[in-house]
Amino acid sequence: MNSQSDNLLRSDAVDLCHLILGMRAAYARGENAMEYARQAASIVGNSTVATLIAYDLQAGTYIEWVRANSEASSRWCAQLAKILDPFLTKQSSFLEVGCGEATTLAGILQHLTHTPGHALGFDISWSRCSEGTIWLSEKKVPARLFVADLFDIPLEDASVDVVYTSHSLEPNGGREEAAIRELMRVARRAVVLFEPIYELASPEAQSRMRHHGYVRGLKETAERMGARVTDYRLLDYMPRHLTPSGLILIEKDEADKAGDSPAWRCPLTHTPMSDMGDVFVGDAGLVYPVLRGIPMLRAEHGIVASKMSD
Repeated sequence: MNSQSDNLLRSDAVDLCHLILGMRAAYARGENAMEYARQAASIVGNSTVATLIAYDLQAGTYIEWVRANSEASSRWCAQLAKILDPFLTKQSSFLEVGCGEATTLAGILQHLTHTPGHALGFDISWSRCSEGTIWLSEKKVPARLFVADLFDIPLEDASVDVVYTSHSLEPNGGREEAAIRELMRVARRAVVLFEPIYELASPEAQSRMRHHGYVRGLKETAERMGARVTDYRLLDYMPRHLTPSGLILIEKDEADKAGDSPAWRCPLTHTPMSDMGDVFVGDAGLVYPVLRGIPMLRAEHGIVASKMSD
């Protein structure tokens, strides 16, 4: 590596250090950590690294909210479960993208008519997955959580029956097409988006959504990509009136095909990957660690260790 590359790496490391320390300090002062990141000179919009730091700082707060607002949480989850129910059986698999602390995942599983054979959830933050694993255990709900990136999900094409989101696409304004394309790639039967719908929001809510860089045009984007949107509306129950929760239901042509258990793929090389318990091993000599029971499956977590497969 030449000196110019070394200098770039050092510069990136310094910027990252300043961002982490700055966001932590802002959060400790009771300020919006993402707002701090958006105003930082080196950050444009809701960057992945800023989102990761913010979610890590907030880990545990969603569970605290659910404990204090159990009736509202149950009502929200029951509403989503009713929409998901027709697509799921005891043999099904389903995945929550951006599961946070698994409060919604656990609640939906408790309200479904049939418990799917494979329930998965992932988040960009290990801390949130860790809190979620504890919450799932407390609620006695079987589901597996892992760390991953919604723009490079470590699962094979059409390997999960139903893929859904609950306000996890929300901060990714400008990346709507990339997000929907990846969700559709992984889903076999349906993609169900429970997200804020800018086009059906009030002027006040739209102003807030623009300020925070929220997604827009989800239905139009999906249809432009050739997706079949079969339901599009605001939900009956919306906990936050300035973030109007809606439904965009995308059904796929594979809807009648029988599903197998989810299959893993390397997030970097997109080749098959095997779960070996304490590590995930890819065909290209990359392995991914499991940190305190939680698989770390972002491309950045890959370790070159070809001898591991021996």
